[in-house]
Amino acid sequence: MTLDELETIIASRATAAPDDSWTARLLAKGPEKVAEKFGEEAIEALIEAVKGDSAALTSEAADVLFHLLVMLHSRGVSVAQVMAELQRRQGQSGLAEKAARPK
Repeated sequence: MTLDELETIIASRATAAPDDSWTARLLAKGPEKVAEKFGEEAIEALIEAVKGDSAALTSEAADVLFHLLVMLHSRGVSVAQVMAELQRRQGQSGLAEKAARPK
């Protein structure tokens, strides 16, 4: 599965009834709650990364990617926009890109 395919699935589930879809239920709570859930999943992934359990990290990373895309959807940001930003950054070092960010 690609991120584009996952984005399409999320968009489809977003239109379902909240009683029928976890995605719809989460989105119905608003972008702030979606962001909070993403943060929870990111922390769980961090914990598994520190523990060194690759199977658990793989599972948590899947949760992080899913909830990241739900969060992007909740704010009208597409995977294509994120990929375009990554493309824009390509070709310069990460240190140079970070130094060029507005403070």
